[in-house]
Amino acid sequence: MVAAAFRVGLRVGDVVAAAHLYRGFGFDDVGTIPGPDGTPVMTILARGEVQLIVDALVGMPFPDTERERLTQGGPRGLGVAIGLGVDDLAASYDYCRSAGCTITSEPADEAWGDRVFECVDPFGYQWEFSQPLKDWDAASGLDAAQESWFGAQA
Repeated sequence: MVAAAFRVGLRVGDVVAAAHLYRGFGFDDVGTIPGPDGTPVMTILARGEVQLIVDALVGMPFPDTERERLTQGGPRGLGVAIGLGVDDLAASYDYCRSAGCTITSEPADEAWGDRVFECVDPFGYQWEFSQPLKDWDAASGLDAAQESWFGAQA
């Protein structure tokens, strides 16, 4: 297997349920590692060149460190948003709502040319789904975002 260009690991209380949810986000199975009792402690999923590693919150052979205890205590993913470009934002929105995600930002057209919504999944991670509305030019898109957020700069 070739190493992914980018990978993200998420710690969750239920690897099976989380992997099921993330498959609905367009990720495909790469493999699963079961723990001693046969329950998955890790599932690796992929979408394009990105791997999503879904690790059990408890039961992984990580050292018992202060950071590990904080990780297990939560909250999950505070301060991190995972962005995912999609071809059909409305379908992604409907899926997230039906899968128990908490919608934190309804679909809206943004100044930089994307239609976007945000949600927090049942495992505590924030996702930002976006679909381009038009061709995106980095310079004008960044200028449009700045103007939208802070008004015209003198």
